[in-house]
Amino acid sequence: MFAFTFLRKLVLTSTALFWSGVSMTVAVEPCRIEVVDKENGWPVPLVELRTTSDLVLVTDNAGLIAVDQPDLLNREIWFDVSGHGYGVKADGFGARGVRVTPRPGKTVRIEVERSIIAKRLGRLTGGGIFAESQQLGERDDWQESGVFGCDTVQVANHRGRRFWLWGDTDLPSYRFGVFHSTSATTELRPIAKFEPPLALHYDYFRNERGVPRGVSEFPGKGPTWIGGYVSLPDRDGQARLVATYSKIRPPLEAYESGLCVWNDEAEEFELLRKVWTKTSSAPERPLMPEGHPTLWRDDAGKEWLLLGNPLPNFRCPATFEAWQDAATWEKLEPQATLKSTEGGEVKPHTGSIAWNEYRGRWVTVFMESFGKPSVFGELWYAEADAPTGPWGPAVKVLSHDNYTFYNPRLHAELTDAKSPVLLFEGTYTTTFADRPQPTPRYDYNQILYRVDLDDPRLAKARGE
Repeated sequence: MFAFTFLRKLVLTSTALFWSGVSMTVAVEPCRIEVVDKENGWPVPLVELRTTSDLVLVTDNAGLIAVDQPDLLNREIWFDVSGHGYGVKADGFGARGVRVTPRPGKTVRIEVERSIIAKRLGRLTGGGIFAESQQLGERDDWQESGVFGCDTVQVANHRGRRFWLWGDTDLPSYRFGVFHSTSATTELRPIAKFEPPLALHYDYFRNERGVPRGVSEFPGKGPTWIGGYVSLPDRDGQARLVATYSKIRPPLEAYESGLCVWNDEAEEFELLRKVWTKTSSAPERPLMPEGHPTLWRDDAGKEWLLLGNPLPNFRCPATFEAWQDAATWEKLEPQATLKSTEGGEVKPHTGSIAWNEYRGRWVTVFMESFGKPSVFGELWYAEADAPTGPWGPAVKVLSHDNYTFYNPRLHAELTDAKSPVLLFEGTYTTTFADRPQPTPRYDYNQILYRVDLDDPRLAKARGE
């Protein structure tokens, strides 16, 4: 009698749960897919695995993917593998991919080969930098920044901190949630090891709600863009963080530009002087201190501020007073094209330069204008004996498959002077590409790469 009563209750309870819509499904532990560089075993961020049903999975900064989709578990799955310079060999049909069987709680290792000179270290900005790792129960200490995307980095070492500044910024609550430049600081050397996984934490300037805020909200309609970001000494020896601002209206037209100075107490830029307003009599912006900076001491011992994007087109004495005095501004004429190591012509579009002690020369990493296969996604390395050139021959170090990677910025200050490691980052975005599919989480964000200057393929940059 007891057994019958118990069985009847069990059946009734199960029936009630079924008809009430309560799911009895038990959560499945994900399969851990790790993608690594075959050469060195490093995890590889930004590798896409695409199924035959066009489901796209993307590795995070630790090179991981968490697979918990029921249709992918416990059966053989084909993944197309692509990774902008990282991939696998083609099979007899020309397909580049792997067959694996993801199982709950197990690890699948996929090795990819690198076809580019630059090594991808990882994403610097945006949300979900370790999202896949966290789904696997790893990297639980990682804290989200509250930024989903940002455009074009600029950096300056100022008063013992490294200042970072970005253009238009996506927030979780709205696309382009900040139009007046977001900013953050770190210690001067925030990266201890130049290998993935990369985990750089920024101290953002935030509003009263804790949300990253704009730091250059000047009068006038439209976004405020910042350029020529540099810290210079004034006549009293005090460091002053300065920049050039531009007001932008649709589609991407600058209608006002001027000079601004960072207020260390208010933690924002203040307008110093309006230099130009677009009118019929002044349709073009005059010479101004714009672009990425570098400091250079000439043979006479005079220190200059050079600015350019990528090659210097402006100089003035490296002081706060000279920077704001148009009478000291000099126009430079950078070379229009560089010879490639293959004998072709390469036209620079954006980038930066720096002195490199290891090579004993000036170096640059720049984006090519109208390159191939990506119109604005091909990155080149070149050298010169002087910051004003001549530059070249140029060696391609990074390529993209129908994606843009613009405004690359060298980070010479993050390594020791004689280090053979050269770091640069740029903005990874679908903008200006031919209708690509945006990469989840990575699109419209900053990605960091390293170039090993002892790589024999760079010998050609010396004409060797």
